[in-house]
Amino acid sequence: MSKKSLKLVSWNVNGVRAAYKKGLLGWLKDESPDILCLQETKAQLDQLPEELAEPQGYHAVWHWGQRKGYSGVATFHRKTPLDLRRGFDMPEFDGEGRVLASVYEDFTLFNIYFPNGQKDEARLKFKLDFYEAFLEVVARCRRQGEDRIIVCGDVNTAHKEIDLARPRENSGVSGFLPVERAWIDKLLAAGFVDTFREFEAGPGHYSWWDTLTRARERNVGWRLDYFFVTENLKPRLRRAFILDGVMGSDHCPVGIELAV
Repeated sequence: MSKKSLKLVSWNVNGVRAAYKKGLLGWLKDESPDILCLQETKAQLDQLPEELAEPQGYHAVWHWGQRKGYSGVATFHRKTPLDLRRGFDMPEFDGEGRVLASVYEDFTLFNIYFPNGQKDEARLKFKLDFYEAFLEVVARCRRQGEDRIIVCGDVNTAHKEIDLARPRENSGVSGFLPVERAWIDKLLAAGFVDTFREFEAGPGHYSWWDTLTRARERNVGWRLDYFFVTENLKPRLRRAFILDGVMGSDHCPVGIELAV
């Protein structure tokens, strides 16, 4: 196996301008991922300082929705992709700026901020429909010959009881509903692996904590942020990690390293 590796990191920053003021670029320099995927950026390009819009050493791609200060994703690449796609090419889902796909020679990377279903029944339906639409997009990619796929981002669902601190109390809450968890099962059945669980089978590993209850101090959290890869990329998977010591958001970064 090659000694070289590719480091990919994903982070829901809950407002990129707030994260910038809390030291995002200093962290980026220290962590130095080859690709950084951000979610919930809540900003359009003309609202960003130049050094954030295009961080030194990276080619930055931004995607935002029609509503200002809401949703949004960005991907910072050290190596410019062969192709970039914004959204699913489905108008009913593409107005919120939730999806960036980066096509490389050896994989296609999806950076996705999946919807939150807690607001009401309509948003839960939107979330579930979005989930199903993504499976259609994956099938389309495979038909086009893109069969090595990486999916990262805030999925807004904890998969199993081990993935949140209080499963029983949250069994009826969006983010841990049986129908949401079943979709992750469906994604895995479609040939993906949950990279973190390839390396860590134990409890207590989370990527989101409620700020109002100061849950992070007590590690009463949820694992909502993931890297999924297709089975054919599993032999290249060197490690998967959660950077739970990194502050600046109610989420922390998660990542993987792939052999190249």
